[in-house]
Amino acid sequence: MGAYTVKRLLLMIPTLFGVMLVTFVVTQFVPGGPVEQLTAQLQGKNPAGEASSGAQGLYRGARGLDAEQLNKIKAFYGFDQPAHQRFWLMMKKYWVLDFGDSYFHHQSVLDLVMAKLPVSISLGVWTFLLTYLTCIPLGIAKAMRDGTGFDVFTSTLILIGYAVPGFVLGVALLVLFGGGSFWDMFPLRGLVSDNWGGLSWLGKITDYLWHMVLPITALMVGNFAVMTLLTKNSFIEEIRKQYVLTARAKGLSENAVLYKHVFRNALIPLITGFPSAFIAAFFTGSLLIETVFSLDGLGLLSYESVIKRDYPVVLGTLYLFTLLGLVGKLLSDLSYVFIDPRIQFDSANG
Repeated sequence: MGAYTVKRLLLMIPTLFGVMLVTFVVTQFVPGGPVEQLTAQLQGKNPAGEASSGAQGLYRGARGLDAEQLNKIKAFYGFDQPAHQRFWLMMKKYWVLDFGDSYFHHQSVLDLVMAKLPVSISLGVWTFLLTYLTCIPLGIAKAMRDGTGFDVFTSTLILIGYAVPGFVLGVALLVLFGGGSFWDMFPLRGLVSDNWGGLSWLGKITDYLWHMVLPITALMVGNFAVMTLLTKNSFIEEIRKQYVLTARAKGLSENAVLYKHVFRNALIPLITGFPSAFIAAFFTGSLLIETVFSLDGLGLLSYESVIKRDYPVVLGTLYLFTLLGLVGKLLSDLSYVFIDPRIQFDSANG
């Protein structure tokens, strides 16, 4: 397993390099970059090229930018160098986690990501924990009652939840419980209230959890179907195997058969995805959910960075998230060995 781990770690380097190279090349052909946007602003136009009312005459650039000014703008954003030199310089900095500064936020990309993390962690971790803690017991109960009314009823509910987009459910929850046309039970926006700093520690926890109810519900309902049905099908497959019939023939109780024999084998496809899902929970961002509930997280940051062509943020966060994703996949593969020692990567490679 050690050799396999080293091999996977070495393969991360060309994979990460390839992802960054393809993305960098694509950004070179996307119109409306930072140079074009700043030039349009100096000429009194919006990014689409249309003249802004009252802006003409404010700048000398409104009469057209000369070559010297344009070269200064390119140098300011680092576009005075050839593309291949900019790429190599970028990758050298990225190896030491230096992602540069945002063009529009005027702070380092790493600090910007850290500032947005509380929202993403709140959404991701709570959704992750509640999904696992709810879907696994529900999936087991459905497997033990396969074909009964309980199974059909719960399957209908979770499939309806899966079919409803999260942002649509979020809007419906706000209308119903956020002071819309019905009940004013939950806050409309933000992670905490304006007076959060003056609350007691118990009041802070309660206020934070109260703000999380609606967005977490909107995110979590759609995840129920996949995890619950995967758990159910995995347990049903194990229950029908020969070793379960043998255990029952020996006189073991259903609880002993389920939790001593079936449980470990049935959870392998679920637990092996745990490491990557847990890492992703810290860096997930849902643009639509964050917009509906006025949460300033990584989802909104990513969207704004793409729209504004904020390349340091786009490429820096892509590098960071790709690296974490590769590490998560490696941990998921290694978890197979810890859960089922019969799996040997060396023998498979041989």
